[in-house]
Amino acid sequence: MSRFWKPGTERPQLVDDEEGGVIFVSSTPSHSIEKQRQRLPVYKYRTHILYLVENHAATIIVGETGSGKTTQIPQFLNEAGWAEGGRVIACTQPRRLSVQSVAARVAEEMGVTLGDEVGYTIRFEDLTKPGVTRIKFLTDGVLLREMMEDPLLTKYSVIMVDEAHERSLSTDILLGLLKKIQCRRPELRLIISSATIEAKSMSAFFRPSKRREEKGADKLGPTKEPAILSVEGKGFTVQTHYLEEPASDYLRTAVSTILAIHDQEPPGDVLVFLTGQDDIDAAVQLLTEDNTRRSSGLLVLPLYSGLSRADQELIFSPTPRSKRKVIISTNIAETSLTLEGVVYVVDSGFSKQRFYNPISDIENLVVAPISKASARQRAGRAGRVRPGKCYRLYTEEFFNKEMSAHGIPEMQRSNLASSIIQLKALGIDNILGFDWPAPPAPEAMVRALEILYLLGVIDDDAKLTSPVGFQVAEIPLDATVSKMILSGHLLGCSEEVITVAAILSIQSIWVSVRGSQKELDEAKLRFAAAEGDHVTYLNVYKAYLQSGKSPQWCHKNFINYQAMKKVVETRGQLTRIAHRLGIALKSCEKDTEVFRKAVTAGFFTNACRLEGGVYKTVRNSQEVHIHPSSVLFRVNPKWVVYHSLVLTDRHYMRNVMTIEPSWLTEAAPNLYQQKSSNFDAR
Repeated sequence: MSRFWKPGTERPQLVDDEEGGVIFVSSTPSHSIEKQRQRLPVYKYRTHILYLVENHAATIIVGETGSGKTTQIPQFLNEAGWAEGGRVIACTQPRRLSVQSVAARVAEEMGVTLGDEVGYTIRFEDLTKPGVTRIKFLTDGVLLREMMEDPLLTKYSVIMVDEAHERSLSTDILLGLLKKIQCRRPELRLIISSATIEAKSMSAFFRPSKRREEKGADKLGPTKEPAILSVEGKGFTVQTHYLEEPASDYLRTAVSTILAIHDQEPPGDVLVFLTGQDDIDAAVQLLTEDNTRRSSGLLVLPLYSGLSRADQELIFSPTPRSKRKVIISTNIAETSLTLEGVVYVVDSGFSKQRFYNPISDIENLVVAPISKASARQRAGRAGRVRPGKCYRLYTEEFFNKEMSAHGIPEMQRSNLASSIIQLKALGIDNILGFDWPAPPAPEAMVRALEILYLLGVIDDDAKLTSPVGFQVAEIPLDATVSKMILSGHLLGCSEEVITVAAILSIQSIWVSVRGSQKELDEAKLRFAAAEGDHVTYLNVYKAYLQSGKSPQWCHKNFINYQAMKKVVETRGQLTRIAHRLGIALKSCEKDTEVFRKAVTAGFFTNACRLEGGVYKTVRNSQEVHIHPSSVLFRVNPKWVVYHSLVLTDRHYMRNVMTIEPSWLTEAAPNLYQQKSSNFDAR
């Protein structure tokens, strides 16, 4: 066991579970729910909040973890009449799981059926009823897409942007657009809410310029000066423990820490922060093996965005008597989700973050250290219902000297292509002049415009092309995948490309079980196609349908049954979008060449060739390698395209497919040229 220390600390006294409003409880009587609501810190600010919303166009609420702002503020607004006359109160969240969980809790508190007065919308799932739903929870990205139908968001009376401190790409674009909408709709109220937001900078962003203030001075309505309200949390003390020496393997250190907590600490659930599904599955496997060996009474549950709804419900259910729940999560559990019974937090100090290099045009999913703000959020999860402990798998010196105060906004480390398409579809052509909360790098902007031009999404004047640009804007996927779907339509293989688009939107369809790599590889071989992963996916999907969508068949073939259910669901949504765009579904049957040409038409910027035993990207000669999970891992074809790159010890290509070089000149003649035996990117 790794050793932790905290000078002068004692074992905390446990207090009654009834302290502090527990958020997720099954079958709670209504009077008990009302008592819980009144105990939340935000409750005593109810009048203040309603007064500020009434009198200010924008209200910034800094609510500490556990204050109840996410679940209570929409209810306060509803009770005060902001949803009368067919109007709707919107509350956005950065993550889908938060949207679903918070909506379910608010519906339970209000005593209504989820999907009626309280509903939610996430990508590919809409549980609302027009004319009935009064409070609607949704992701930032979904609200952005709604603007394409209704640019002024006319049905909403109040829009609450929650967890704004996460500074996701969608959140920052949304804030910029909402500021513009308020100029046209002064009656629209905004609430920007977060646990650790920089209130002053957000207030400065929403403060109108002097000129605009003078122009609108004589108009009635709310004051344009943003209001700021701080709400304390109902946090209990959390003892923080650090490693004495840096961990060489944070996964094994996390597992040994969990086992030590279980052996030495009083009852209470454990929340563990790891980086992604692979790490989480590995930790679950290690703990399950140990659990079996020692019969130690641990209930080990994973938590990440790709999890099925049924598995999510397990996270929120009460811990059985004589058991200790161990929830192993990505940073999804940092905010919004309140997990009853968590007393101990194990923080690896890392998360998976997207970093885009506009010079090399490579977007990596990198395991990187979290910020101090994130570390505090994680620790706060331990003090929601009683005094808790946080075990940080890094040294105190690392926290004080190495960790940044705040994370870099996603806007400044992402490929901006999808964002630019959305803004242009909303009629904002002067992208460089757009009012961003955090301005993106000019290089990233230029590179995104270049990619969109090469894909045929924008024209020489940087306007959306018709029909391709507008069609790509309608499809809620990356521009490359959307272009692949449109090309599949033209080439007569729309059935196949929509299937693969649905599979690429899932993290993985394979089940990775520690110690069963050989069996997994053998299972993949049953479906493997010489042409690569995309054609292999078609084989898997076809066999899954032939099995009658059987869970047993999935288990036998190391295929994730829940992931395949999600693929079918997503494919249905994409099919409906395709019909709306006039794309009729047609199959190319066994003509894999036509299908691979369609994929190449979307992913030609990700082309690589084998040179001296090493793959290099055609555009900039970046050295890359086929990921071990690919069916082409040991094959090394001469020419390939990939779907994404992941950086661990080297750049790995994920979802790789063989191509002919001549397809690149067909797909992008203005980018690639072929000279006799040589082949170059212009």
